[in-house]
Amino acid sequence: MIILSQTGGVAMTNSFLIADETRKEAVLFDAPDHTTGPLLAEVERRGWTLLGLWLTHGHFDHFADHAVVTRKFPAARILIHALDAPKLLNPDLQTGMFGLPFSIPPRRADQHVVDNQELFIGGLKVQVLHTPGHSAGHVAYYLPTEKILVGGDLIIGGSVGRTDLPDSCHADLEASIRRVMQLPAETRLLGGHGPVTTLGEERRNNYFVQVALENG
Repeated sequence: MIILSQTGGVAMTNSFLIADETRKEAVLFDAPDHTTGPLLAEVERRGWTLLGLWLTHGHFDHFADHAVVTRKFPAARILIHALDAPKLLNPDLQTGMFGLPFSIPPRRADQHVVDNQELFIGGLKVQVLHTPGHSAGHVAYYLPTEKILVGGDLIIGGSVGRTDLPDSCHADLEASIRRVMQLPAETRLLGGHGPVTTLGEERRNNYFVQVALENG
């Protein structure tokens, strides 16, 4: 397994590329604006098949580069939870809300992921975890054998995702935090912003995680 990352865009958002190098298959997780080019070039250079763009949720900074991805790899399938699919279909609502200096083309998802769904990147098993709170259709992608959690904006290195947006819910966020904190403490957390950390580190050092656990 190989993990590559790139951070950028107006919100300094993380994009992760996870590959089974033996089977030469890879998936891109989230696509911030003006950010995915180097990762896509690496896929091409290594001769991998890009299976898809698997989105953690539908906020603009996580899908803005979706057309860049599919122009270069037309067979790559875009996955998102059904509750966040409207955001992908109607990006102008967010570009207007946040006053973005660029436009994002609308896109219909190729597949809607569901809680506890099992996906594969080559031989790497990936479990979908529905983790609402930051958005209604927020999901995390868990690789149990490798103990990796692509966590989106649930827990973001010492903080948590904001819950002041139209379909956010702080109580749901805290419930989702309690769910993922049941995973092994050594699980590496690849968050939507900030550095890679572990669930154990977040339990010890993240005040918001500690409060969520206390409220359970």
